[in-house]
Amino acid sequence: MIARAWILAGVVAGLLMLAVPASARDWPVSETRLDNGLHVIVREDHRAPVVVSQVWYAVGSSYESRPHTGISHVLEHMMFKGTKNLKPGEFSEIVARNGGEENAFTSRDYTAYYEQLAADRLETAFRLEADRMHQLRLDPDAFRKERDVVLEERRLRIVDQPVAAFGERFNAVSYPVSAYRQPVIGWSEDLHGLEIGDLRDWYRRWYSPANATLVVVGDVEPKVVFELARKYFGPVPGGEDPQPPVDRHMSAPGERRLSASDDRVRVPHLSMAYEVPSAATADDMADVYALEVLAGVLDGGDGARLAQRLVRDQSVAAGVGAGYSPAARLDTRFSIEATPTSGTSPEALEAAVREQIAALRREPVDGETLERAQNQILADHLYGLDSMFYQAMRIGRLEATGIGWEWLKGFEAGIRGVTAADVQRVARTYLTDDRLAVGVLRPGGGNGDTDEEAE
Repeated sequence: MIARAWILAGVVAGLLMLAVPASARDWPVSETRLDNGLHVIVREDHRAPVVVSQVWYAVGSSYESRPHTGISHVLEHMMFKGTKNLKPGEFSEIVARNGGEENAFTSRDYTAYYEQLAADRLETAFRLEADRMHQLRLDPDAFRKERDVVLEERRLRIVDQPVAAFGERFNAVSYPVSAYRQPVIGWSEDLHGLEIGDLRDWYRRWYSPANATLVVVGDVEPKVVFELARKYFGPVPGGEDPQPPVDRHMSAPGERRLSASDDRVRVPHLSMAYEVPSAATADDMADVYALEVLAGVLDGGDGARLAQRLVRDQSVAAGVGAGYSPAARLDTRFSIEATPTSGTSPEALEAAVREQIAALRREPVDGETLERAQNQILADHLYGLDSMFYQAMRIGRLEATGIGWEWLKGFEAGIRGVTAADVQRVARTYLTDDRLAVGVLRPGGGNGDTDEEAE
């Protein structure tokens, strides 16, 4: 029975490998830059007659400062409210008539807009996006209504969700001086104070070809895409290439703690976050790959350390997870989130988590644990590349954060090259108390009147 199971697993694995596209190191990718500064990247994928078009602007909440937090997200909403050539909502109607779908999202480092269409309708996407890149109509009445929509979105997603509201406060504590400390959706007071003139200034400053990347993935020929890009985006005035604000970086600022209570909460919640480099800020890219594998060792399925030792063996956590995302333009976080079991205090759970971190610092992980984590990371990576949309997402995110899409080419080799000693080294270097922020949310004690990618 065991041998049969291994044979079946091998067959399934082989079939899955046939279903996914080639490794990123073998991708056919072409790129050019228009005279007005627009960067155009084309990834050919001829498995289906469809195309994904995404326009990425290098601006998000980390570019903002008070009292204008949330302005990038509000402007994203307004990009659907009409141009000098299109009525409000007409953009979406045209895409729908062509059998496609569209949307947008704002994050800390970028704002992006996308269309998914049949490959022969790519010209429609270009015509629409080029139009609103420089012909947006910002109507004061429409702005006031959309600002109220965003405030309601904030209430539903943050204010009325106690763990999310706590997470917003913890984010500000774990990023004491970084621009990542402010919420993507903005602080309520700032949203109330936004004026239409603020949006006009933001649009003029950041929405230009020189600050944008056009990513196209699908059943297309690069030459044809470049010709269409020149036809529709080429006439858009290039504008200045605005520079992002300089981040006030402060490495290892010392341990910080946040304790809060909310009578809407039934069980405590523990958040722990270590300041770590991203792929854009790391002095040594080997650290980035090792941090990825370290996160996989702690939280890479049911066999990972945190789930095995804290949930099943010690029964101190009802749920626990760890995460690290290197795709950021500033230093980022290595995060651990956990919920204690009934009868376990947050302090006891925190101590148990700290012991797992200490164990990683004391001795290298065994070979089986290391290989399992690497396999899981690479499986997730390859399955993600099976989607045209997420191919474009990964390219666009890496470009918008200043890392560059070519980083994907070395990802698999970088993960495979991580050793047990590397994992131990980054645990000792970065998972230290002076880089740590700890937050505990407890039940009771108030009304919860607390005031990150948003759509």
